[in-house]
Amino acid sequence: MRIHYLQHVAFEGLGSIADWARSQGASIRYSRMFDNEALPNLADFDWLLVLGGPMNIYEEDLYPWLRREKACIKEAIAAGKVVLGICLGAQLIADALGAAVSRNPQREVGWFPLTTVHQGLAGIIPAQALVMHWHGDTFAMPNGAERLAASEACQNQGFIYRQRVLGLQFHLETTPESLIALIDHGQDDLAPGPCVQTPAEMLAQPSRFTAINQMMAALLDHMRGLT
Repeated sequence: MRIHYLQHVAFEGLGSIADWARSQGASIRYSRMFDNEALPNLADFDWLLVLGGPMNIYEEDLYPWLRREKACIKEAIAAGKVVLGICLGAQLIADALGAAVSRNPQREVGWFPLTTVHQGLAGIIPAQALVMHWHGDTFAMPNGAERLAASEACQNQGFIYRQRVLGLQFHLETTPESLIALIDHGQDDLAPGPCVQTPAEMLAQPSRFTAINQMMAALLDHMRGLT
């Protein structure tokens, strides 16, 4: 299995996905979009992972590489690759599938439960699962996609498209170390709000990270079973 991931900022990486990929003996390559690195050829990967980041998908004037990245995502989907997007990555996939991306009614930053979960993933992501969120935007549901989950603050928390394409607005890959990096670089997102927790609240219970990382591994196992 050959994994290629698209990284948008230096402080937001694979998190626990790296451990899973190594356990599978996967080869891992990447394109650092913030360094304007080259995108992969379709023949060079089986899975495309599109990571998170603080920018918005519509800020192409500030981040010109977004145009190239969107084209790469469209090509990967059309070629039948496994494509997984997390947070900004899910929004980029939604955009590639023709769905609108816009501001969510409120920022969602911290540990909040999913109110519904797609029936086909109920054994992987439990009902009312407590997961990590860090976003201000949201996406409309792409045509032909099925809603994966919802939360009280955000109706569209994920989608599944043609079984091989998955977008997650929430974070299952987050580790204590990666969350500390987000906190250090994302102070503007931590202004008080109804769905914004403090750093102390977010880091208070280490067992939460173990739980979501196990969900992430199970979800990746499920996706590998489809290929």
